[in-house]
Amino acid sequence: MRRRLCLAAAGLLVAGCGLTSGSPMADDVRPGSVGRGEPLKGARLTVTSKSFTEGLILGAIMGIALEAAGAEVLDRTGIQGSVGSREAVRKGDADAGYEYTGTAWITYLGHSEPITDPHEQWEAVRKADAANGLAWLRPSSLNNTYALAMSRQNAKKYGTKTLSDVAELAKSDPGVVKLCVEVEFANRADGLPGMQQAYGMKLPARNVTQMDTGIIYTQTSKGSCPYGEVFTTDGRINSMNLAVMADDRGFFPHYDAAPMINARTLKEWPAIADVLDPVTERLNNTVARTLNAKVDVEGEDPHQVALEWMVEEGLVRER
Repeated sequence: MRRRLCLAAAGLLVAGCGLTSGSPMADDVRPGSVGRGEPLKGARLTVTSKSFTEGLILGAIMGIALEAAGAEVLDRTGIQGSVGSREAVRKGDADAGYEYTGTAWITYLGHSEPITDPHEQWEAVRKADAANGLAWLRPSSLNNTYALAMSRQNAKKYGTKTLSDVAELAKSDPGVVKLCVEVEFANRADGLPGMQQAYGMKLPARNVTQMDTGIIYTQTSKGSCPYGEVFTTDGRINSMNLAVMADDRGFFPHYDAAPMINARTLKEWPAIADVLDPVTERLNNTVARTLNAKVDVEGEDPHQVALEWMVEEGLVRER
């Protein structure tokens, strides 16, 4: 569906209400383990994504898989904000994109409490969003949620491996547990306030410093922040050799990435599910951290990173 989006998108020129551009994907790929028989031959599909690194990579992965299956793919990835890409798919201005189950359940569908079991949360989102004209395909185990991390030196020094360990340390040695967090995390119910309640922490305000995301990672790596708020799929976790505290009570919501498809598109091209399911199955936090680091740390292009991974995995082949 090559309709125009009345949305501001990163990297796209806006004229009045509609976008004036969107680039056709032109990867010279053929089927590997996905897309055999080119079941999407004749389909003209628009793929979208959010504008941050992981969103761009996931959008490229989806588009490349659809290309290998024979579809002509229009690239409208990189839409700013959480709502824009979803609305594009819901309205039919785009056909598909990867979305996160926790974001859908809490932000879009308006629920205040996440569902602890990741499959049950996906199933609840899938059922609820059917009324919005959206179909959710099988989820990945790529869970881009919150966590606390620390330098390896501090991890060895304090011996904490789980959030329960951190809570115990906060009780036995209150001055040690100091956190560096974003402003949003400091105030969200599914962030610091909820985490403290779930784990019985009572950190004084002077032990919590609010700062920008990039500074948190740097200061945590240096050890200046004993504990820093991170995202579990961020490539800087690996590149900075951070130790992530396990959420042993399962407090943080699951933000599992899954394909979100316009229901009319999926009805017309049901083979989309067969093409994307095995790709999504390969996605996990280890993969995400590796691919994200190639972009955020090594400065590589998100689309090229996605293509190289697809080829390495044998999902598609270059001609």
